[in-house]
Amino acid sequence: MSQKMTGAQAVLESLKREGVDVVFGLPGGVLLPLYDAIYQSDIRHILVRHEQGAAHMADGYARATGKVGVCIATSGPGATNLVTGIANAYMDSVPMVAITGQVNTWLIGKDAFQEADITGITLPITKHNYLLRSAKDITRVFREAFYIARTGRPGPVLIDLPRDVTVDEIEFTWPQVDLPGYHPSVKAHEMQIKKAAKALMEAERPVIYVGGGVKYAAAHGELFELATKINAPVTTTLMGLGCFPEDHPLSLGMLGMHGTKYANYSIQESDLILAIGARFDDRVTGKISSFAPRAKIVHIDVDPAEVGKNVRVDIPVVGDAKNALQGLLKEVGPKGRSEWNEKTEGWKKDYPLRYIPDMFVIKPQYVVEKLCEIAPDAIITTEVGQNQMWAAQFFVHKDPQKFISSGGLGTMGYGFPAAIGAKIGRPECDVIDVAGDGSFLMNSQELATAVVNDIPVKVAVLNNGCLGMVRQWQELFFEKRYSATILGRTSPDFVKLAEAYGAVGLRATKPAEVEPVIRAAMATDRPVVMDFIVNPAEKVSPMVPAGATLGEILELEWCDEAQSCHLEKIYAQGRKEILGQEGF
Repeated sequence: MSQKMTGAQAVLESLKREGVDVVFGLPGGVLLPLYDAIYQSDIRHILVRHEQGAAHMADGYARATGKVGVCIATSGPGATNLVTGIANAYMDSVPMVAITGQVNTWLIGKDAFQEADITGITLPITKHNYLLRSAKDITRVFREAFYIARTGRPGPVLIDLPRDVTVDEIEFTWPQVDLPGYHPSVKAHEMQIKKAAKALMEAERPVIYVGGGVKYAAAHGELFELATKINAPVTTTLMGLGCFPEDHPLSLGMLGMHGTKYANYSIQESDLILAIGARFDDRVTGKISSFAPRAKIVHIDVDPAEVGKNVRVDIPVVGDAKNALQGLLKEVGPKGRSEWNEKTEGWKKDYPLRYIPDMFVIKPQYVVEKLCEIAPDAIITTEVGQNQMWAAQFFVHKDPQKFISSGGLGTMGYGFPAAIGAKIGRPECDVIDVAGDGSFLMNSQELATAVVNDIPVKVAVLNNGCLGMVRQWQELFFEKRYSATILGRTSPDFVKLAEAYGAVGLRATKPAEVEPVIRAAMATDRPVVMDFIVNPAEKVSPMVPAGATLGEILELEWCDEAQSCHLEKIYAQGRKEILGQEGF
């Protein structure tokens, strides 16, 4: 039975029909009819302080829950402020629906106040987008948008909503999805599965290489069963962390530019790589012509455009990771331990992730280890840069939905709003954003969102007074010319910043203070910013330089005392006011 309602009411009813219980947004003039409908709806609305935060919150919510995240912004600058978050979701295959306000249909194309061609702007960074011209199309478009966002390779869909469309009245009906031109490949071809299984059984040095596609297909159970059945070591991308438990003997951890030595050596020495839901990006492969030179490559991916895009593939398998792995499990038999297992385990013993501890200076790796020890089951989000790599390396990841990070786009400012979205989606979980001081400042205004909405996320700022990863490259490849990377460690004072927003601020300046600060933060049912004053000269290690092969790995030891003191003098202006000391 149909029901008469406005376009705005139809939008809210469509969201409810799609199971949406929370949206993240910020209103504007053209959205007033929609926000009036939200006021009368039981869908929860989280008012953000910047539209980019809304997109990242919807993204974090989607990754933590497996549902489609929804964000809303007004026309013009509101819509364009979503662009970074939409691009981030697109690169990392996150299901999202972004709703943007638009000027009245008769003003489109006439440079009206706060008009922007957001469908044109976002065309390269969405799976699909819509400009609604009639309220009669609302239910069809919303049904299609959610279906497209969540099926096949997930991704963001944008719906541009002119003001007059939201006030026109329609008879609400809920249609079936009918998209003749959209048929995502889900079921893997049986013949290709048989070929892949045969290659796996014949391989003497196999490696399973796992990306985010395993997470989105909820295929981590099948992955574990396959790896343990055939005794094949498993390495993951940044997006695949947690898909295979890192405390398992077969885990090689993360591979690539800042991956483990043993993962990279294993890839280079393997005779077969089974890639599942990964796209062979440049941060993983290093020099393409020298990547896995002895290996036959089997590539399973739901997106046919990814298969063979970056590396040659011997056995392509187009389909959903869960479906493909279920097929493989039927075709392969058990394999016992081999010389290959002994070799990879030997590399793990010989080349562990390590850093040089210090009794007087906080090492950022130590902070991450303590976070893992005190809150091993927390959802970890990250900003981008050194903090991200240390969180990837030194936290033991065992759950695919509990590591949330910006991979493909590398978006500074992502982690904190993503943590808010994750906490709203999974309120039973502790959520910690591992941040750098540079990244956190890009969206720190969302502290107000967390405080006002009683969202007790925690932020661990690894405060080194600089844009750490860029500074690391300047040190290694630009003769230590630290151009535009020095931030200083007193502007702002993160404790006072947290308190100004009504959150809790805590600080540790020496290793002995790290654990008490973390325990105090985790015991507090309020948003907390932990300011860890860490060694500014610490580098992410190991490292494969850009353009090098995975076998050409640098071990970056802590710099000598003279260099450390030189750097500290650069960063220390005004530091005495906070720390009451000079230098270390």
